[in-house]
Amino acid sequence: MTAAVMAASDGSYDPVISKLITSLKEADSLSDEQDLGFLQNLLQSKELNALVNVHSKVAKINKDDRIAPLLSASMQVLLEVLELLAPRCHISPLCKEIFHLLQTPHLQSLLFAHDAIAQKDFYPHLPEIPVEVDEDEETIKIVQLVKSNEPLGATIKTDEETGKIIIARIMHGGAADRSGLIHVGDEVIEVNNINVEGKTPSDVLSILQNSEGTITFKLVPSDGKLDQRESKVRVRAYFDYEPENDPYIPCKEAGLGFIRGDILHIVSQDDSYWWQARKEGEKTTRAGLIPSRALQERRILHDRTQKETNGEAKKGSCASICSTPPGSPNPNIPCRGPKTKKIMYDTAENDDFDREMIATYEEVAKLYPRPSVYRPIVLIGAPGVGRNELKRRLVARDPEKYKSCVPYTTRPMRPGEVAGREYLFVSREKMESDIANGKFIEYGEYKGHLYGTSGESVKSIVNASSVCVLSPHYQALKSLRTAQLKPYIVHIRPPPFDQLKQTRTKARARSTFDESNSRGFTEEEFHEMIKSDERINFLYGHFCDDEIVNGDLTEAFEKLVNLANKSETEPLWAPASWVQ
Repeated sequence: MTAAVMAASDGSYDPVISKLITSLKEADSLSDEQDLGFLQNLLQSKELNALVNVHSKVAKINKDDRIAPLLSASMQVLLEVLELLAPRCHISPLCKEIFHLLQTPHLQSLLFAHDAIAQKDFYPHLPEIPVEVDEDEETIKIVQLVKSNEPLGATIKTDEETGKIIIARIMHGGAADRSGLIHVGDEVIEVNNINVEGKTPSDVLSILQNSEGTITFKLVPSDGKLDQRESKVRVRAYFDYEPENDPYIPCKEAGLGFIRGDILHIVSQDDSYWWQARKEGEKTTRAGLIPSRALQERRILHDRTQKETNGEAKKGSCASICSTPPGSPNPNIPCRGPKTKKIMYDTAENDDFDREMIATYEEVAKLYPRPSVYRPIVLIGAPGVGRNELKRRLVARDPEKYKSCVPYTTRPMRPGEVAGREYLFVSREKMESDIANGKFIEYGEYKGHLYGTSGESVKSIVNASSVCVLSPHYQALKSLRTAQLKPYIVHIRPPPFDQLKQTRTKARARSTFDESNSRGFTEEEFHEMIKSDERINFLYGHFCDDEIVNGDLTEAFEKLVNLANKSETEPLWAPASWVQ
């Protein structure tokens, strides 16, 4: 506003106002001098020019990225920050100062104005035109909306019983919603004086698209008004969605596309098949349609049934996935022949179970870091991809801060080993009893001996204010991903085949698939690594907080360090059940 006033005081006016002033001067001799003087003073006033400047800036929203709002709920963010600061004011003078600053009326009014502009809550709200009718006549309301570049934010449908056109839904944040005049269930009689009786929703859409300026609706009000308050639910999407390729969406233009991992703000779940949502932090304020959890689950089940019917469904091959000694020099050796007598959890059976888990959405909330309470870092990945080497480097970087669990085993101690350093040695009876009581997050049998990692070991490291670093079999995520541990899960992934082969050959990497011979990886093992990674990504990729492509080991380790710091210092999205 100050800049606008200064511009006016310098004599530089908005081009349109300058043109009007020039026109008045040319008409000076032909018109009333008093009226012309009044108009000239008005057009040259600082206040009017400031308002015009503000209007011009606001009109550029979403047209000029330099002034586009980053969010439309800054007041809500302010309230959340105040809630976090309140218990800390007596501890930190800085927190106290910020707490009082954020409560000043001027700052809150500024943010309130910001949100109003970001939500485009400055378009004219035209009142209903009252219509007086007899008691026996049907009540009619006439609603006028100013058409702008944004969609009106409402969908229509044909009532199956009556054949009439009715309002199917109101999109939160859209023009129709902001007007407060159109409601779900309203019957549409006319659009811009065109009777819609007998027309289809597509016909009505064509009328709207060809209309300019003000759009006038003649409506029969619905019996009741549904609650249009926004919910505060946030979810992480576990699948990709493209509304333009969805043949069943009620209105493709109203759809909201997203990719797996996006955080969505679900603003309405009134419709059992189509939810309304926004992408978290997105500049637009109008919600879009996405398939509901129930609808998406039905689609996935239908697709699976079709594949099984067509004979396309196959049992998962677990030839390269097994339970091996955690912490052993070669932890990714595949199960082959007589080496493994029994696997405590059957990987094929577990994958069948995972196949029944239908990943759609998971409700999430911001998990704020707590002083001296660190989230365990869990590295999952295909055999041979390098997650154990990354774990070793991270622990070696700061052994006091980063620690890995000492695994348990029932095998005898070997010469040179120290109990509690390489392994914790226990009897078979003791370990089988602990496994039966659910005390191990992963376990398996190798060469006739049991190996495993206990949940208590992880908790003891966390309780000692250290960061527990784990590289378990990916199926251990079922036991690790809990509200008690709150792990930060990173998927270590191989690069494309050519790069994988080149980098491992250049680094003279030794194969982890053969414990009896020191040799490089074979091409078959590289292909198996990529195939296993794709399988892990399909089954468990949606549970991961981040991923690292381990092409260059130095770069991968640097990214791991950055992610570890991020998990300690930044509020991150996590399952809502983890946030108390």
